[in-house]
Amino acid sequence: MPNTMRSLLRDGSGSLQALGPDGSVADAVALMNRRNIGAVLVMTPDEALLGIFTERDVLRRVLGQRLDPAETPLESVMTREVFWIAPAATTDQALALVAQRNVRHLPVMDDQRVLGMISVRDLSAAVVRERDMEVAALTSYLHGSYGGHVGG
Repeated sequence: MPNTMRSLLRDGSGSLQALGPDGSVADAVALMNRRNIGAVLVMTPDEALLGIFTERDVLRRVLGQRLDPAETPLESVMTREVFWIAPAATTDQALALVAQRNVRHLPVMDDQRVLGMISVRDLSAAVVRERDMEVAALTSYLHGSYGGHVGG
């Protein structure tokens, strides 16, 4: 049975890392480095999603424009169009969305509330776990049905 985004969040994937729109690029990069993640959400104090700030934004919008990371607020360089996914969506649906939209991070949202953020890395790990379980189940079935049984 495929994982849902809700189950991935429950299992520890998709921790939510966010900063306010007035946070600096330097603060975001420090948080991303500290947590070993590639993106942070940009949210208001009442947890409304404003955008996402990613490694790509650092390269294209900050370094590419020679902006000072310590002086540049996230609001001025974040990606405003955020693609998100519902908690009931499956890993296959999430993988299709990241491929279609060419993104690496998807906030998991229930109505207007952000529950967490799933990365391509989280999705890949979930797919590997799913396939390992399928292989184990098939192996068990084959050994249980045929193992040790000789003759008709």
